[in-house]
Amino acid sequence: MLAQLVLSIAVLGLCWQAGVVLLAPPAFMLPAPVDVASAFVTYGGRILAETGVTLVETALGLLAGVGFGLATGLAVSVSPLAGRVISPLLVASQSLPVFALAPLLVLWFGFGLASKVAMTTLVIYFPVASAFADGLARTEPGLIDLARLAKAGPLATLRLIRIPAALPSLVTGIRVAAVYAPIGAIIGEWVGASHGLGLLMVQANARMQSALLFAALMVLALATLALKIVVDRLTARLIPWVEAP
Repeated sequence: MLAQLVLSIAVLGLCWQAGVVLLAPPAFMLPAPVDVASAFVTYGGRILAETGVTLVETALGLLAGVGFGLATGLAVSVSPLAGRVISPLLVASQSLPVFALAPLLVLWFGFGLASKVAMTTLVIYFPVASAFADGLARTEPGLIDLARLAKAGPLATLRLIRIPAALPSLVTGIRVAAVYAPIGAIIGEWVGASHGLGLLMVQANARMQSALLFAALMVLALATLALKIVVDRLTARLIPWVEAP
């Protein structure tokens, strides 16, 4: 994985440098890789500090979104009434542009950590909830019949059969959520924040410091990739029978 990452970055850097040499765009439109590297050296301390803030917001939002998603998936599966009430709301919530909700969240929760966590939670809540509910609904009918023959109650069937059978779907939802989670934090920081990579990007863009903006973007991409790898490793323990070669 590390070797592939280094190779991908090297290929991207070479293509990027070739584009700058051939097209010769103004530096404020497309800085050269060496300028981005120089910006990281100059502002590296601040970039890393702001990255830490964004990662904290992302991690807390990811945990909250997964928690609410699990609760919603269980509620929809266990109670038909809850399914009829919650499912349309889930679909309707995805028609709302997340960026339009960011100012309201800042108004409700302030410019601090809470509004960014709330935004991240909203971004990843639906993938987790829908994946888990779908996994619970698609339990193999033969397993359900076997549980009935064994006279297992609804709770025992849910705990011993339906939830384990739904774990692969849940893991898929969590892994997708891990990729989108930083987007929620960044959007919240764009709208209003005192710290974070999103704020750094807004300030760099306003000052036409494109090299600093690209440096922040690259660090965000690497942080998202690292988060994805961590989540993949942790969730693999939930479904060892699927992950095993």
